[in-house]
Amino acid sequence: MHRMKKHLLVLAVILSTVATSKGQQAPTGAREFYQFTIYHYNTNEQEKILNDYMQQALLPALHRMAIKNVGVFKALANDTAASKSMYLYIPLTALDLAATLQERLNADKTYLKAGAAYINAPHTAAPYNRIETILAKAFPLAPVMKLPLLKAAKNERVYELRSYESATEKIFQNKV
Repeated sequence: MHRMKKHLLVLAVILSTVATSKGQQAPTGAREFYQFTIYHYNTNEQEKILNDYMQQALLPALHRMAIKNVGVFKALANDTAASKSMYLYIPLTALDLAATLQERLNADKTYLKAGAAYINAPHTAAPYNRIETILAKAFPLAPVMKLPLLKAAKNERVYELRSYESATEKIFQNKV
């Protein structure tokens, strides 16, 4: 008999990696949505292209769109890992923003110019091996993200992405 499992993603702590402009605010009583994009890559060259793209093109473009508290995270270094991952976290005040995000980026000439090495990379030198995108909705008791009051340098902080599984929908709802 097939057992249904409901997956739930929780990002324990998140913060911005770049200074933000005036940000979008969730309407009172509204719950945020979170878009997680996971970039899988193998080489240092791919990592450099991804880093440059995030810092010089994508994060500034998202901030121009008034999307604040965007985060970019990498797994702790592991020299034996053949595949590496970079995580992009984008908080959104409405689900339709996820549907129109790429169109808005494509209309931003500054983004297109700054991200040209990533955007126009040839298939023989792709900046990643695979991309996964996950959309999640905030919990009812935690409808919007709150930035942690951390004092350590950003590069010294450790964040945890958790995935919870439940055997049934009822157990899942109780866990949430």
